[in-house]
Amino acid sequence: MRKMFLVFSHQLTKEQMEDAYRTFGVDEFSYLPGDLKKAWASIPPEAESVRFCADEIAEWIKQNSSQGDYVLVQGDFGATVLIVDFCFENGLIPVYSTTARDTDEETLDDGTVKVQRTFKHVRFRKYERWK
Repeated sequence: MRKMFLVFSHQLTKEQMEDAYRTFGVDEFSYLPGDLKKAWASIPPEAESVRFCADEIAEWIKQNSSQGDYVLVQGDFGATVLIVDFCFENGLIPVYSTTARDTDEETLDDGTVKVQRTFKHVRFRKYERWK
């Protein structure tokens, strides 16, 4: 049984769930608990360090994961780097979702631009280490 821990602030789409199952054999998804999800989604840009948030999330992952589990990590760049590094150090496989983006722009009569963006999951990609 393979798990995927979800360190991001969204819900997985049906396409993402199917891809995780097909590509990695994942059959269980673990979302961040409410308090950690809220902290991950609202890391203050004024903070000098994001360690306070990353440490709590790393501890949650450590307590609930097994070596070889996947961890989907997307969010604040600094916190993402810390969690990805934690995953590598603890035998976990960090991944992120790639998307195709479609943008429609419409210029309104008053000169403002109305933009609609659509994102579609393409695949999961494993984070890599520089060697």
